[in-house]
Amino acid sequence: MFARTERLTLRPGWIEDAPALLAAMGHEAVIRNLSRPPWPYTLADAEAFVAAWQGDPGPLFLIFAHNAGRCDLIGGIGIGPLGDQPHVMGYWLTPSAWGRGYATEAGRASLDIAATLGIERVLAGHYVDNPASGAVLRRLGFVATGTRSAIHSRCRGMEVETIDYAIELTDRRHARRLAA
Repeated sequence: MFARTERLTLRPGWIEDAPALLAAMGHEAVIRNLSRPPWPYTLADAEAFVAAWQGDPGPLFLIFAHNAGRCDLIGGIGIGPLGDQPHVMGYWLTPSAWGRGYATEAGRASLDIAATLGIERVLAGHYVDNPASGAVLRRLGFVATGTRSAIHSRCRGMEVETIDYAIELTDRRHARRLAA
């Protein structure tokens, strides 16, 4: 699966992307807000990350920004299982891409694809010390569920309090059908 927005291309990761993935993701400021990647993040970690995507059932993408004729890897986004939850959205951007609206743009495209695939509800969350991620989720239409959980952060080596969100995609899928 691929998606193209005004400024971005979303596509699966390939093993050839591993060096660019390391350069984009290998910042402690990025890894500390994710639950699964280790710190320090290495080329072997990047290679394992893209290799694990083979046959992944959900929309899972690297994010590439189009700037001045270049197409640079700036992040990743996906909707897939986390624990016992089948459809959880996660995303990250390299620090030089923060504050430009890329996460919201990629999020909209990913949610549209999820709706097209028949996914009716997507969960998400952010660590309490990462409010910028919560702002992105709210711009996408996610609503705080009123629950908090603790998710283990491999980078931090501890449980981190998380604010949980959800979005219903039924109306989005219906609107896409009417527009077709």
